[in-house]
Order: sequence, then structure tokens, then C-alpha cells
Amino acid sequence: MATERSYIMIKPDGVQRGLVGEVIKRFEARGFKLVALKLAQVEKAHAEKHYSDLSSKPFFGGLVDYICSGPVVAMVWEGKGVVVVGRMMIGATNPQASAPGTIRGDYCVEVGRNVIHGSDTVDNANKEIGLWFPEGVSDWTPAATPWIYE
Repeated sequence: MATERSYIMIKPDGVQRGLVGEVIKRFEARGFKLVALKLAQVEKAHAEKHYSDLSSKPFFGGLVDYICSGPVVAMVWEGKGVVVVGRMMIGATNPQASAPGTIRGDYCVEVGRNVIHGSDTVDNANKEIGLWFPEGVSDWTPAATPWIYE
């Protein structure tokens, strides 16, 4: 697996429920590197752009309204296989189908309140990172890197 970046967003329900630290803790404990982080109140046009691939779905309007309903925590995580592994850590979109031990399996009940978004492909991650972090991300090397990667 190559080193890559993934866009991870804690949605308004995750922020309101105080799960930001728990999500960050899980990604850090796994060995991934946080390279960008910000708290944002999402504007409608930005939400519509982020979810543009879902614009034809009947739930699109409600999803946009929901993402704009409170602050989100936008993050970029870096590491080997972070997109695929991050999605496994997050769990299925429907929390009822998420395994215990995943973020959604441990903290969610409803699809419409599923706490977190994670990029599903490297290409989508790059698009999402560009949308949410046009200023770029931090380039740094954690002291623990040789203890995580061979």
C-alpha cells in the first residue's frame, strides 16, 4: 500500500455529541498522521459542491441542510492505505450494518446521523482535500514514524 491522504469529516452530530477527540484518538492510535484540521461552519454552496455526486438523490436537500446545521471538523489524515483502512475504521454508511469496533458501529443508530464522512477513493480524497483545504496541508514527520512503518 502506498502512502496517501484521506479527507475525514466529523459531521455536526459527532461534534455536538463530543466525539471529536475519540475519532482523532482512533486515527492517531492506528498510526496515521494528521496533516490538516479545522472547525468549520459549512455554507450551503460548499456543502452542495462536496455532495455534488449525490445531487440527484431524493435525500440531497436534507443532507445539505444537515451538514450546514452545525460545525464540522474537517481533517486530512496521511498514511499507507489510509483511504481503505479509514473506511474500515468508520464502518458501513448504515450504522445498523456497521460492525462493533467501528466508529459508526460504536456510536451511531441512524443513517442520517452517522457521525463521520471518509473519502471512498484516493481520487475523491484529493478532490475533497482541495475543496476543504485550498491553503494546503502541513508536511511534517512524526518522531514515531520508524516505530510505525518498516
